Amino acid sequence: MKIFLTIILVLAVASSVGPLQADNKNAQPVVVELFTSEGCSSCPPADALLLKLETAQSVHGVNVIAIEEHVDYWNHDGWTDPYSSADWTQRQVDYVTHFKGQEPYTPQQIVDGQFEMTGGQEQKTEQAIQQSAVQPKTEITLTAANSSPDGTQLNVRVGKLTGNSDRDAAEVWMAITESGLASSVDAGENAGKNLRHASVLRSLHKIGVANPKNDSSFESSQKVKFKSSWKRQNLQVAVFVQEKKSMRILGAAAVPVSNIQN
Repeated sequence: MKIFLTIILVLAVASSVGPLQADNKNAQPVVVELFTSEGCSSCPPADALLLKLETAQSVHGVNVIAIEEHVDYWNHDGWTDPYSSADWTQRQVDYVTHFKGQEPYTPQQIVDGQFEMTGGQEQKTEQAIQQSAVQPKTEITLTAANSSPDGTQLNVRVGKLTGNSDRDAAEVWMAITESGLASSVDAGENAGKNLRHASVLRSLHKIGVANPKNDSSFESSQKVKFKSSWKRQNLQVAVFVQEKKSMRILGAAAVPVSNIQN
């Protein structure tokens, strides 16, 4: 008989992921996305800042959910970023269009889909995180049960939408990230450097659309699959609600896969 350990994490008002400090127990989750590349010489300082924000969790009252998204348009001059994807490039293009930018660039940082800036600017980044944290958040509950070597079953519940627009669709997204990744680059602009990364995006897909009329705006049981090349102990599953047009992230939740065990 299999005994499944059920882990219930209520995030948005309460969040528990990563090395939170004692006074961060009731931290608000804020998603910080960084569009970066191992082929970009100006990206390592931005990667380092995001890694610092993620590991130190030093912004009071905030749980930073870090997502490094490696674009593919720097894959030239003899170096191909092993974590790059055309899908992440397209996500950046969508942000560029929304923010009325000229073209994609790296490092570009987006905080909760609302604030855009060049990555690596510590003061500006922390200010944006704090601004986002004080806004009302949609509550997301993750209930994990039934873990297997190639994945896990994750139940997702999104509460009443908060801060949403009646004229926009609130899409529910699931991301898998992996921490602890690094590369010794031997070509391109970063040749000779050893690069360390914050949590790198491995998988991202839309799992549904929240219904603003319901107190429980979205509920679903999702099979989360992992590739054998990913280190399970370094994986994290994040779920966030993002408006399609405004691209604002209304709420988020995350859980380390290591906490989801039979």
